[in-house]
Amino acid sequence: MAEHKIITPVTDEVIEKLRAGDTVYITGYLYTGRDSAHKKLIELVNEGKELPIEVEGQIIYYVGPTPARPGKPIGSAGPTTSYRMDSYAPTLHRLGIKGTIGKGSRNEEVKESLKKFKAVYLAAVGGAGALISKSIEGAEVIAYPELGPEAIRRIKVKEFPCIVINDMYGGDLYEEGKKQYRRD
Repeated sequence: MAEHKIITPVTDEVIEKLRAGDTVYITGYLYTGRDSAHKKLIELVNEGKELPIEVEGQIIYYVGPTPARPGKPIGSAGPTTSYRMDSYAPTLHRLGIKGTIGKGSRNEEVKESLKKFKAVYLAAVGGAGALISKSIEGAEVIAYPELGPEAIRRIKVKEFPCIVINDMYGGDLYEEGKKQYRRD
């Protein structure tokens, strides 16, 4: 298992180097979004309208951060459960999203989409939202401010820590872990 420092936006060549179990530190910008925001994005796609975010080479972090304390760009920013975005992820991969960050497993359709569109699913450590927020240097609402914490934000990150769960080759860290500790 390797360690990678990547800068957004990411290219196919960067994604090709990542394997399930690798540690990744992201510097650059991420977009945030959860269920409600994803639903709105897909409605725009279905209507043939322009999205409020740049998707090519980008990474979406599934998070609804808490309000920022004075002098801080963001509050606690722990990952939310990813399967709630599974129905939306393949469309966003097709449009150019190269990664998503959350917690928990993804369905088979998402895993196939990662292979087809050269993308990865990354996990941030659940329960470590306050610690994760220390790698976030700035945040601004880009779309859907009416959604409050679920609004789409563009966050500036420096060495944001993640682990590759699903790579573009079909690797699945959760499944590998289960096999390693299964008693037959």
